[in-house]
Amino acid sequence: MIGQQLLSKKFFQSLHFKIPLLFGLLFFASFQLVATLFNRQLEAEMVSTFTTQIHSRSETLATGATALLTNVDDSSLQSKAHELVASGVGRDVINIQMINQKSEIIAVLNQTEQINVGMYIRSLDVSTVLKRGERKSHQYTIDANGTKQRVLRVITPIFSSNHTIIGAVIIDANIESVYTQLETISNLFMNIMIIVLMSTIVLAIFVANRTIAKPVTEIQKKTELIAEGEYNSEDINVSGNDELSLLARSINELAIKIREANATTESERQRLDSVLAHMSDGVIATDRRGNIVIINEEALQLLDETRENVLYASIMDVFKIRQKYTYRQLLETKDELILSIQNEHVESIIKCEFSVIKRESGFISGIVCVLSDITEQEKVERERREFVSNVSHELRTPLTSMRSYTESLIDGAWQDAEIAPQFLGVIQSETDRMIRMVTDLLLLSKMDSGQQSLEFEMIDVCQLLQNILDRFDMLLSSEEYAHKQYEIIRHLSDKPLWIEGDQDKLIRVIDNILNNAIKYSPDGGQITCRLVESGDNIVISVSDQGLGIPKKAIAHVFQRFYRVDKARSREQGGTGLGLAISKDVIELHGGKIWATSIENQGSTFFISLKKVDFFDIEEWG
Repeated sequence: MIGQQLLSKKFFQSLHFKIPLLFGLLFFASFQLVATLFNRQLEAEMVSTFTTQIHSRSETLATGATALLTNVDDSSLQSKAHELVASGVGRDVINIQMINQKSEIIAVLNQTEQINVGMYIRSLDVSTVLKRGERKSHQYTIDANGTKQRVLRVITPIFSSNHTIIGAVIIDANIESVYTQLETISNLFMNIMIIVLMSTIVLAIFVANRTIAKPVTEIQKKTELIAEGEYNSEDINVSGNDELSLLARSINELAIKIREANATTESERQRLDSVLAHMSDGVIATDRRGNIVIINEEALQLLDETRENVLYASIMDVFKIRQKYTYRQLLETKDELILSIQNEHVESIIKCEFSVIKRESGFISGIVCVLSDITEQEKVERERREFVSNVSHELRTPLTSMRSYTESLIDGAWQDAEIAPQFLGVIQSETDRMIRMVTDLLLLSKMDSGQQSLEFEMIDVCQLLQNILDRFDMLLSSEEYAHKQYEIIRHLSDKPLWIEGDQDKLIRVIDNILNNAIKYSPDGGQITCRLVESGDNIVISVSDQGLGIPKKAIAHVFQRFYRVDKARSREQGGTGLGLAISKDVIELHGGKIWATSIENQGSTFFISLKKVDFFDIEEWG
């Protein structure tokens, strides 16, 4: 029911209804005007014709009455006058009266009014006619059996032979038949009008539907499809060269141009999306209010955000800089902005560079922000500064010491047989330490620049460790360590375990770890060396019972120049680069190195390297 009401309402609001209605109303109004004018003209013509007939009859009677009224002494005047009046009887004539110059009724046609003969008529119209000699006519209404009827009265003067007024003829004629006939014609005309009106409406519906409503409906559907983005829909069928045809043709051309423009825009958008998706930098674009409208995946990763959270959000809120800057300041700034993004795992440093989007008119429609992750760059820069500072500090200490001893020798200490050798020994020791430091720095520099190559060969790690540990056993049994009790315990595999690596550099790594175990176990103790298989890897571990490493320092022990106990390390001639070099060497081999420790109980260093199976060895050989 509701659907029918909606359809009915839609029909009455459509051109299918409005145009025929307009045609019908225009035709009806025109017909009404024509009918009114026609009725008036027809009425005037019919009344005029009827009046002319009565006038003619009255003239005839007046002419016949001239001779009769001239001879006023005629005894047969009344009878002759009655005969003359009776000769004027007609279908519509109600009554005829003949009067003399004194307005005395001489004869009447209507028998019911015979009693009025000899009486005088007191009427202004009659007096005017008798006085002026001009015919007069007018209409009046009578009540005939309860029905109103219109009557035409014609008063015609009677002239004598010498043109003097000697009387008048009064004819009363029923003119109602004229109006009845006029009404019949009007009704017929109205019926014809209704038939023509209905035919016109039907024809208007057909013409409007074919020439106006249907093309307009097609244009409407086409424009709705264009508004919805359906540019590939079927074109409007155009026939003719009228205004609607030209409009339909223009809409077809518009759809083609929009389709081409949309294809170009879509191609550009895909190209832009592809560029944004493959950019190594993050890109953000905003509208003129600073709300984010475009953001690529790289920017989302840099900001550690989701697209739902940042899209259409203010860039000030996303960057969390509303307390420091205003959006206008971002539009006007030419400097880059550095953001620190803190998440659960790591802190990232982001560089933001802004560019204003301006139209040719100068209107600012937004900004484009390019995000670059400079975390590693900042880290490298920070490490470089720390490295320069550490190198300067590490070199300044022995140089200062050497300068002091040299100045003392210059001042005369060289002549002292006991002090001079001691001073020279310190100078030599500090010189050796600086040489080792410079050597280590050169090695690290080569590793950082990729210039340090590895001499790969097949190595039996079990045999390698046996040789290294044998050498350290001999070292610990020397007089230098006689006052301390060190014991090296070996837990090695019973079978050969092979790796592919640079033997000299691996020996240096293991030597460094064993030396550290000895240095940081000042009271002696057990040093345990283990070699085990772990899946596809072999794991070397060296444990001591020394001072241990504080928990907060474990993550830093492989950093350059890092020392847990700086004073003790310098006293023992360490450069602070041994573990850093060890880490780089192991990573060049594709392995890992790490440490665990309990303070005052000892430390364990682990080295994991890729194992090579026996069959691979045969192929390698």
